[in-house]
Amino acid sequence: MRKTAKPRSVCRTVLIVLAVLAVLASGALAFVGNYLFRFALDPTAEGMMNTYQAQPLEGDAAWFQDNSEDRWLTSRDGLKLHGLYLAQEAESHKYAVICHGYNSIPQYGGRYAAKFYEMGYHILAPAARAHELSEGRYASMGWLERKDIVDWVGTLVEQDPEAEIVLFGVSMGGATVMMTAGEELPANVKCVIEDCGYSSVWDEFAGQLDELFGLPTFPVLDVASLVTQFRAGFGFKEASSVEQLKKTSLPVLFIHGEEDTFVPYSMLDLVYEACASPEKERLSVPGAGHGEASWEDPELYWSTVERFLAAHVG
Repeated sequence: MRKTAKPRSVCRTVLIVLAVLAVLASGALAFVGNYLFRFALDPTAEGMMNTYQAQPLEGDAAWFQDNSEDRWLTSRDGLKLHGLYLAQEAESHKYAVICHGYNSIPQYGGRYAAKFYEMGYHILAPAARAHELSEGRYASMGWLERKDIVDWVGTLVEQDPEAEIVLFGVSMGGATVMMTAGEELPANVKCVIEDCGYSSVWDEFAGQLDELFGLPTFPVLDVASLVTQFRAGFGFKEASSVEQLKKTSLPVLFIHGEEDTFVPYSMLDLVYEACASPEKERLSVPGAGHGEASWEDPELYWSTVERFLAAHVG
């Protein structure tokens, strides 16, 4: 007669198999989390090369490069950060801090710099961490940059105590200025204009995770966020425009293209409703995709911006 396996032996075997499977699953998740972290935030990785730097500058980008001067700032954690500064020839106390998008460079904000310059603003365009000439091992999607923008503002106030400053940004730059709005800022900062910024890094990556890889947020994004916390010093959920906007009293103009799918148009409602400022406005641009609002309807875009600035600056 064949002997049956003892219950204790069977239980031990099952536990060993489950433990092995758990280790394999954990290893796979760790690999995926680390891959996603590098893909999104590491400029040396294949997913996030500074491709714009390899392209020749033309038009407003070339104009901005040719007419600006270098500015440098040492961050609170010791990074050497680069910016472009373009001064008005005539006396002016108006300044626009222009924040660029993900995987871009300050020069490509030349289109916006030219318009603000025409309106009489000095221009400061910082390069985000790990972008262009700014040091940094990892990008942080506006979260660590918010403190850098506070310090860039400080340099302008030190230069001109009468400075009246507007914070402006598109895409990641839009999220950066929204995140900055929740920090303690000098009274010199008069207002914020954001164009197609995301509600939080978590929300933005969740959408991209599904679209690019067809993967669920749990547990994949949770693991990637833990990797980012360990390696870059922040988690995806804490990097929130929504939470920062709850703390601001600054006037904010929110702009978004209605056909934006990269930073979904629905995020406009999230950031607008979260903003605690009694002086907030929103502009929806029909037909505009991501970052295309100023191209799709320049008259509507810039007339709204100019009216908003006239109400809060100078």
